[in-house]
Amino acid sequence: MKNKRSAVVGGAAIGFITIGWMLTDIAPSIEIAWILSLLLLTVFLFSFEIVPIDVAALSIMVMLGLTSIMAPYMGLDQGLVDINQLFDGFSSNAVISIIAVMILGAGLDKTGIMNSVARYLVKIGGTTEARVIPLVSGTVGGISGFMQNVGAAALFLPVVKRISTRSKISMSRLLMPMGFCAILGGTLTMVGSSPLILLNDLIINANENLPPEKQMQTYGLFSVTPIGLALLLSGIIYFVVFGRWVLPKGNEVPDQKQGLETHLHDDYGIDYISAEVYIPSTSRLIGSSLDSFETRFHVRTVGVTSGKKVRMTTRGVPASLIIAKGDHLALIGERESIQVFCKAYGLDLKPGLDLFSEVLSPSSAGLAEVVVSPTSPLIGESARTKRLRELHGISTLSIIRNNKTTREGEDVRNVTFQAGDSLILFADWQCLQQFHINHKVVVTSDYPQEEIRTHKVFHALTFFAIAMALVLLTDLRLSVALLVGALGIIISGVLDPEEAYAAVSWKTVFLLASLIPLGKAVESSGTAAWIAHQVLVLIGDVDIWVLQLVVALLATAFTLVMSNVGATVLLVPLAISIALQAGANPAVFALTVAIATSNSFLIPTHQVNALIMGPGRYKVPDFFRAGGIMTVIFLVVLMVMMQLFY
Repeated sequence: MKNKRSAVVGGAAIGFITIGWMLTDIAPSIEIAWILSLLLLTVFLFSFEIVPIDVAALSIMVMLGLTSIMAPYMGLDQGLVDINQLFDGFSSNAVISIIAVMILGAGLDKTGIMNSVARYLVKIGGTTEARVIPLVSGTVGGISGFMQNVGAAALFLPVVKRISTRSKISMSRLLMPMGFCAILGGTLTMVGSSPLILLNDLIINANENLPPEKQMQTYGLFSVTPIGLALLLSGIIYFVVFGRWVLPKGNEVPDQKQGLETHLHDDYGIDYISAEVYIPSTSRLIGSSLDSFETRFHVRTVGVTSGKKVRMTTRGVPASLIIAKGDHLALIGERESIQVFCKAYGLDLKPGLDLFSEVLSPSSAGLAEVVVSPTSPLIGESARTKRLRELHGISTLSIIRNNKTTREGEDVRNVTFQAGDSLILFADWQCLQQFHINHKVVVTSDYPQEEIRTHKVFHALTFFAIAMALVLLTDLRLSVALLVGALGIIISGVLDPEEAYAAVSWKTVFLLASLIPLGKAVESSGTAAWIAHQVLVLIGDVDIWVLQLVVALLATAFTLVMSNVGATVLLVPLAISIALQAGANPAVFALTVAIATSNSFLIPTHQVNALIMGPGRYKVPDFFRAGGIMTVIFLVVLMVMMQLFY
């Protein structure tokens, strides 16, 4: 598989180099030729993720900076960007606005407002798809208009699981409508998605190179709301009417009273138990490390004692720990595996928990199911490289990915985590709470956790309302208005500073800030204008709406292979140039790009789709089937609404 991917990447690299050579050969200037080369390199790195996309974006930014000293060797009079403006993206209005929106959303979640909404939905949702789908999807879509859509989807993932259990509707029938509507809901306001937050900054940058009579006005908070509402309603109606045919059939879910253990057994064929064993002086296990037997016998040690003293508990058992005579071990594993292990090493299997009865009681520790979010620092790491058991008290028992379960005995600790993976863990509840916060995973099973700050509801709602009022009623910059609300959330104690920092997806921040200089270079160098001219020559004399549709199709195609932020930065300058040369409204074409980059339903590349893929047990063909039709509906509704309102 690795060799196959290498061959694909190598072939693609040759293809990109060939295209680059052809484009630079016809480019009107050496400066445009270099910009085209960097654009192609960006698309290549984003498409194949040879390095993480934020690292790729940083690399492109650094390359732009290096051109200031390499210019004479590149045939340039000066660098491709002003070195003094290279890091302006980190202080841009868009970047600060995104940070503030993430903190505001986390504050609303911390006070339990979202839990209250969830309980209400569970109460009135009924037990039929026709009621549950529009109720859940519409609510998530509405919330996505004021916070990052992946955040809204992550908040409602446990909610959907509870509704699924109560209504006996399979998760696969509910998660895809919720996820798609979370993406669609991001088009409701200008703060609902990163591309729309970024749009006004890109318009301001473009205005710097335009004569006064052609300069564009920026958009207000609710400028896109009619279009967003139409898109969200079309998504809900689509799943209500056609869901029975386009959604996976799924399996019935177990009764909630049966608990997580039954869910694991029925859905994944996993039957874990906890057991306590004694190491007699005659056992061959004495002197062995945990690592030497756990994988071979499909068991996991979550506690070790010497005599009556708890030497190691669920909060950190290193794999290198050596077993001594007289030790007691607390094991997690399938019943048969534990019995085979005890027989092989002559261990005494206790009838119940004695020394571990307190630390392993259901009120202190237990099994949990979590989903790796697209912003989690676990991505690209494994349980072993992150030392989850030793440092965080988290024992990874199984990983479910694409309907395939990897368990202890199949080297589960060395499996690299991916977005959307469902992990079956054994953890101390306090450790799990910290793990959930620090590693940005979504816990989909119930467990005793820290009490939410319900006494801060008034503070959270007040500062959220203040931020929205400043956006709507004043000329204050969006970033400053949203920061007022975010700062209020922190000062009033809704979130402490560490929680606020943890709420921010710094990967998104660095990705966006690093791409802004490239967008400026594309605009100021004339590259966008030249590409736009070539597109117009290729298409010929067509109506304005056809050009707009071409722009929307380009944005849709780009966002399937790269982040929507990257697609927006690269295509907005191009769309503005196409509109200007065709005599159309450039602001409308720019808005078309920013909205069309939300058209990410065909394959699970969008963060929301990656999040729901594991819990929904979806396969790529499921997205082809449901997302293909949704892609066409999105483009039709977008074009109709743009003609009606703009």
